[in-house]
Amino acid sequence: MNFELTDEQKMARDTAREFARKRLAPVAQKLDEEEHTPRELYAEAAELGFFGILIPEEYGGLGLDYVAYCLVMEEIARVCAGFQVCLTVHNSLVSTALLKFGTGEQKTRWLPKLASGERIAAYSLSEPGSGSDAGSLKCGARLEGDHYRVNGAKTWVSSGDVADLFLVFVLSDPARNSRGVSCLVVERSTPGFTIGKKEKKLGIRSSSTHELHFADAKVPATNLVGAPNEGFKVALTQLDGGRVGIAAQAVGIAQGAFDEAVSYARQRQQFGKALTEFQATQFKLADMSMKIDAARLLTLRAASLMNDGKRATREASAAKLFASETANQVAYQALQLHGGNGYIREFPVERYFRDARITEIYEGTSEIQRLVISREVLKEAAEAAPAPATR
Repeated sequence: MNFELTDEQKMARDTAREFARKRLAPVAQKLDEEEHTPRELYAEAAELGFFGILIPEEYGGLGLDYVAYCLVMEEIARVCAGFQVCLTVHNSLVSTALLKFGTGEQKTRWLPKLASGERIAAYSLSEPGSGSDAGSLKCGARLEGDHYRVNGAKTWVSSGDVADLFLVFVLSDPARNSRGVSCLVVERSTPGFTIGKKEKKLGIRSSSTHELHFADAKVPATNLVGAPNEGFKVALTQLDGGRVGIAAQAVGIAQGAFDEAVSYARQRQQFGKALTEFQATQFKLADMSMKIDAARLLTLRAASLMNDGKRATREASAAKLFASETANQVAYQALQLHGGNGYIREFPVERYFRDARITEIYEGTSEIQRLVISREVLKEAAEAAPAPATR
């Protein structure tokens, strides 16, 4: 087992680290307070290729692997998790879906613009009454000749204020429930399609989250991704990549909070000594560092399996679960080490504390991850068990 990064992976990580520190760190607090990221800042990330990390070079992307992708996502989230949300949705949920299920014409039409950042993509599965139960969609689409008529609403859509196209999952055959779901690309200019209210969130506030509304929206049938009524298959295949992306985000948040804790503890004086001279502080830092390392290794293990084309459902869920819980634990302890200063917005640790919370909720709650992991464990146990003896 080789733990060394390739030169390409190191370059991707270092480029992201420099961009995050020079461009995001000075404005991260401002973006959080304004609850918005200007398109111009995303354009700067696009110039570095961050919107085409997983898109092959033939379509204008960087053509990097999932390990490089996770390293980039971690470095961005380490400074500004809200900014990173747009990148992870664009890369691991939308671009890869088009790569796997898109037609040749769809790939040629959309991937180069996605890779360059000329078009920003968003992902829309959840609805007001459908979260963890993703098979209970109500937003419907009816095929009428050369187009679909879409009616209904979607919710929790990241990047709704800046996205140009949306990967939307709709119920195209109500009689078949989850087997009657189709996947459509809906462009922002589609008649009958509107961006709804902006949610006021606890954390990752620089990522704008919106509702979507469809009122007889006319979507070309050529925008169907994958086969008719097989959209749920598309959604399920994207889960592993999406969860690895959020695991990397959680590792980044944890690392950022840890960095703040170490910096503060070194300079903060109490009873004539720096906080780092107290054993209680040293033990906290040791535990935090250990958990971050473990979370990072779990994340990179899942990413490495995906690089090899192997199924990583259990590993991706384990990485997402452990990393998200680690982010919350580390952010909690980092804030605690700051004392009262951790409770005010003058110190970044307050933002990390708020940002960490969502990582245990989206891309599958911690409860859902435990269901997935236990299901995979029991399946493996059943396959490994010897056949029952015959009498």
